Amino acid sequence: MTKHSQRPYSYRDDPQVPPFDDGRPLFVFDGHCGLCTGGVRWLMAGDKAGKVAFTSAQGPLGAALYRHYGVEIDTTYLLIQNGECWGKSGGYLRLLPVIGGPWHLLRVFRILPESLMDAVYGVIARNRLRWFGRYEHCELLTPEQRERLI
Repeated sequence: MTKHSQRPYSYRDDPQVPPFDDGRPLFVFDGHCGLCTGGVRWLMAGDKAGKVAFTSAQGPLGAALYRHYGVEIDTTYLLIQNGECWGKSGGYLRLLPVIGGPWHLLRVFRILPESLMDAVYGVIARNRLRWFGRYEHCELLTPEQRERLI
């Protein structure tokens, strides 16, 4: 299951989660992972209107959200949208229409069983650092892209 079950906006009641503007989707990613940071570069390039906020799992907000949802950083990124937390394939399928442009066409993958997409995601997640490298915090982001992080 790619939705991390908790009631919507439950993080607002968690004193360990710093307050943040949750009026737009928040994408929380591993800032040390080459694949994850590269994916954020791709998402930022597609999100020219700035509809999505980004933060790394190594920062105070990202780390607190991972703890709040009881998710290990090496298993998935987090997408916080409308007070709910998503990961794996379900999160990407919800994020693509927000970014818009040609990327929303990738929603065609919804025809595949979620269990299959999540299984493929899991193989990649377990091997991502070995396959794509480990970097210093958000090293692959440009200075302009780093400024977009919250």
